[in-house]
Amino acid sequence: MNLSITRAARVLRDGGVVTCPTEGVFGLSCMPDNALAVMRLLAIKQRDPAKGLILIAASKEQLRDWIAIPPEQIPDPEPTRPITWIVPAAAGVPTLIRGEHAGLAVRVTSNPTARALCAAVNSPLVSTSANLGGAPVAANQIVLRRRFAGSVDYIVPGECGPASGPSEIRVLKSGLQLR
Repeated sequence: MNLSITRAARVLRDGGVVTCPTEGVFGLSCMPDNALAVMRLLAIKQRDPAKGLILIAASKEQLRDWIAIPPEQIPDPEPTRPITWIVPAAAGVPTLIRGEHAGLAVRVTSNPTARALCAAVNSPLVSTSANLGGAPVAANQIVLRRRFAGSVDYIVPGECGPASGPSEIRVLKSGLQLR
């Protein structure tokens, strides 16, 4: 495991917030089971908690405790067209994660850095675009550092890709596209 992933994993396990590249945009991430970290992430982003957050994972299996369906029902990731799926949330998923929704937004990430980070902490991670509510997403590491260096605990080096832009969001049961 490379040094930046090891360091970021330690920060996350200690309750920190990091930025991390994903398939199409940089994201703000924390451990989803740490309410203080989630609240801090929401404050950094200036995001309304009612909107809910996305969980990314290295594998479908990492989502097992968070979803109320068998993980195998989540479609395999499409690297150039990432899709976040709205699935039934498991009982006990905190409102801070799902917001005002009954469902939960999840994605198995195909970005190698995000995937390695989820594997290193052996958990899905909260992943929401690295921007202030309503503002454009940081387009590169320079902008990311300028905007978030004083707010987050670690900026994970790496590049977004292979997609360009945020993931689609679809309801698993119906296929309805929400974004």
